[in-house]
Amino acid sequence: MRVNSEIYLIRHGHSTANLKNVLAGRVGSVHLSPKGIDQVEKLSARLRTVEFARFISSPLDRCLETIGPIAMSRSNSIPKSGIERNKAFLEMDYGSWSGKKLALLSRKSLWKSIQAAPSTVRFPDGESFNEMSTRVNEGLFAAAQSGKRIAICTHGDVIKVLLANALGMHLDTFQRISIDPASVSIIQMSASGSRVLLMNDTAHLASNKTGTSQAVLGGGSG
Repeated sequence: MRVNSEIYLIRHGHSTANLKNVLAGRVGSVHLSPKGIDQVEKLSARLRTVEFARFISSPLDRCLETIGPIAMSRSNSIPKSGIERNKAFLEMDYGSWSGKKLALLSRKSLWKSIQAAPSTVRFPDGESFNEMSTRVNEGLFAAAQSGKRIAICTHGDVIKVLLANALGMHLDTFQRISIDPASVSIIQMSASGSRVLLMNDTAHLASNKTGTSQAVLGGGSG
């Protein structure tokens, strides 16, 4: 890679699925909760003066509802391309687990493998962690070819996998990373490789409490 790109990875704000403590996945009708809307207002203020060349988002509503206000509130104009919806940054396809309560899912035998050896796991009727990792890392590499500062709004597990890869961690250890709703992480990508400049920053959320969820699948609820 000859370019030097700075990628802001933004997790969507607290959602109605987070509020209900369910694994949303790609289920429709999941939006920002009132808490999430407040978080996005604070996040927008924090990023207002940052100059982005591109805005990229998972096509799911909770991400679009997060990156939209960020794009609109900044001091410089939105690029002509607008907000790019990119399926590479979709939430993992949890298959038949989607929309289920995390408290119930955590009692299933597959849960232990998800925490200890996710590289061996494929969700029933869904995606494997290896497939998701390949998808999102290829998407990040393609986006970084522009050599610009880019904002990407996506999901907790997606960001954790991207950060783990940038840090040279094995996929089986990505659950050691915590990513809260409306957090910011930054990866710098250049010819010399990737560097993580910032991880799970929530300083803009004065009342934010991290690490409160025991169920880390889906990024947790923050």
